[in-house]
Amino acid sequence: MDNNDMPHTKFKRILVGVDDSPDAQLAFRYAISEARMSDADLIITSVLEHDDMNVYQALSKDYVHGERAELAQHLNQYRDLALRAGVKKVDTVIDEGDPGEVIVKTIIPAVKADLLIVGSLSKTGVRKYFGSQAAYMAKYSPISVMVVR
Repeated sequence: MDNNDMPHTKFKRILVGVDDSPDAQLAFRYAISEARMSDADLIITSVLEHDDMNVYQALSKDYVHGERAELAQHLNQYRDLALRAGVKKVDTVIDEGDPGEVIVKTIIPAVKADLLIVGSLSKTGVRKYFGSQAAYMAKYSPISVMVVR
C-alpha cells in the first residue's frame, strides 16, 4: 500500500488547549484551519493551575472565581475569533488542576474529542525543565495529538 492509499483521518471534534504562550496561539490558529478543512466542531480549553496561586489565593473562593471568570472571558475571545474565521460550531471548556492530566483524563472523554492540538511549550515555571505538558498529553492521550512547534 503506497502513501496515496492511506486514508486521511477526517476529524469531527477537535480539542485545542490554550494558555497565553506564543505557541498556544500557533496551536489555536492551526486548530482553526484544521476545523475548517474537516468541517469539524472546535472545543477550546484552558486549565486553571493551582500552582500558579499562593496558598491564600488557592483557599479563597473569590480569588479562584475571579481567575476563572477572567479565563472564561479570554476563552470567549478565542471562540469569537474561531467563529469569525469560519468554524461553524465552537465550544469552550474550563477546568482546574494539572493541565496535561486534566485534559487527558477529564476533558477529552467529556467532550468526546477525536483530535487534540497543543503547543509544545508550557507557560509555567519548573515544568519546562521536567518534560512538558505536551509530552505528557502525547504519551497518555486516548486520541491523536498534534503538537505544534
